[in-house]
Amino acid sequence: MIVLIPAYEPGTRLEPLVAGLFDADPDAEVVVVDDGSGAAYAPTFDAVEALGAAVLRHEENRGKAAALRTGIDHALAAHPGDDVVTADADGQHTVRDILRVAGALREDAADGAPTLILGCRAFSGRVPLRSRAGNAVARAVFRLASGWSLSDTQTGLRGIPSELLEWARDQPGERFAYEQNVLLRCRRDGVATREVPIETVYLDGNASSHFRPVVDSVRIMLPLLLFAASSLLAFAVDTVALLALVALTGMLVPSIVAARVVSASVNFLVNRRVVFRSRSTDSDSSSGRGGMPRQAVRYAVLAVALLASNIVWLDALTRYGVPIVLAKVATEAVLFVTSYGVQRSFVFGAQADRAELRTRPDVRHRNPIAAATRMDSNEHPIGRNP
Repeated sequence: MIVLIPAYEPGTRLEPLVAGLFDADPDAEVVVVDDGSGAAYAPTFDAVEALGAAVLRHEENRGKAAALRTGIDHALAAHPGDDVVTADADGQHTVRDILRVAGALREDAADGAPTLILGCRAFSGRVPLRSRAGNAVARAVFRLASGWSLSDTQTGLRGIPSELLEWARDQPGERFAYEQNVLLRCRRDGVATREVPIETVYLDGNASSHFRPVVDSVRIMLPLLLFAASSLLAFAVDTVALLALVALTGMLVPSIVAARVVSASVNFLVNRRVVFRSRSTDSDSSSGRGGMPRQAVRYAVLAVALLASNIVWLDALTRYGVPIVLAKVATEAVLFVTSYGVQRSFVFGAQADRAELRTRPDVRHRNPIAAATRMDSNEHPIGRNP
C-alpha cells in the first residue's frame, strides 16, 4: 500500500501528516509529489523526505492531475502490485481516515473484487459556507451527469486498487477536472465504488484549498455543456438542411424527414466521439458491449421515442391550456435531461466488462500501512491538540 500526496505550496500540515503516517507504521511507503512549489517550499519537502517519504518533483506547477499521474507512474514502476491511497496535503485528511480507506482496500482485495474506495465527508458541523454550498451543487450536477449519487464529489481521499491504477492514470482532464472525470467514468467503465465515512476537517476556513469554485464547477459540468452544444449544433444543421431541401425540391414533408436524418446523424457522431467519448469498435458487438452499429440502432430507437414523447406532451399540455411556447420549452427541457441520461447509460454506456477489472492472478497485494487498530494514539486530526 502506498500513500500518495500531491502537494503545491503546502502549509504547515504536510509534515505532521507524513510524521503521523510513519508513527502509525514505520514501514509505510509515502510518496509526496512537489508540484512546482518553488524554492520557498523546499524546506518543507526536505523535512518530509528526511522523515522517510519519497519526494518526486515537478520543475513547474502542472496541476493536481499531473501530480497524481506522476505518483501513479512511480507506484507502477517501483511498486508493481501495490494499491495506492491518495490524500491531500492540506490537513483535511487525518491519519486515521487514511488508514480507514487503506483497510477498505484490503477487505476488497481479500474478496477478489477491486473497488475504488472514496473517503466521503458528511459536511456536518462547522463547515465553511462556500464548501457546504459548493458540495450541494456539485452533488446535484454530478448525479445528473453520471447517473449515480455520491455524497462527496470533491474528495481527494481515495483508495485505488492496483488493478485500476492504469485505468485511473489514463482518464482525461487536467487539474481538478481529472478527479471528476475519474468519478464520471466509473459506471461507464464498469468500475465499482464504495464510500467510507471520514471526518469533515476544515482548517482556517479551508484557506489552503486550491479548488476554484467557479472554474472547477464549470469543468465538472463540461459533459452537460458539451451535450447542450451538440444539441444546438444538430438544431442548426436541421434548420439549414430543411431550408436548403425545400428550396431545391419544393416538397415540405420529405424535406423535413431528410433534414432530420442528416441532423440526427451529425448529433449521433458528435455525441459518440466528443460528448460521451465512446471507445467501442465494431468488434465489440461480438462481446455484447455494442459497437457502432448497435449504438446507432439504440440512438434511432431513442430518437423515435423522444419524437413521440414530444408530440404526446405538447398535445397534452396545450389541451390543458398551457401556451404553446411555454409547453414547448417545458417539454424540450424534460426531454433534454431524459435524452442525456439515456444516451449516457444505454446508447453509449457500459463500454467495459466488470470481469476485466477483477483480480489478476499475477498481481500481489502488499500492505505495509498498518491497520486502523494501531491508531489508538492518533485519534485526533492532524494539527489539532488532543
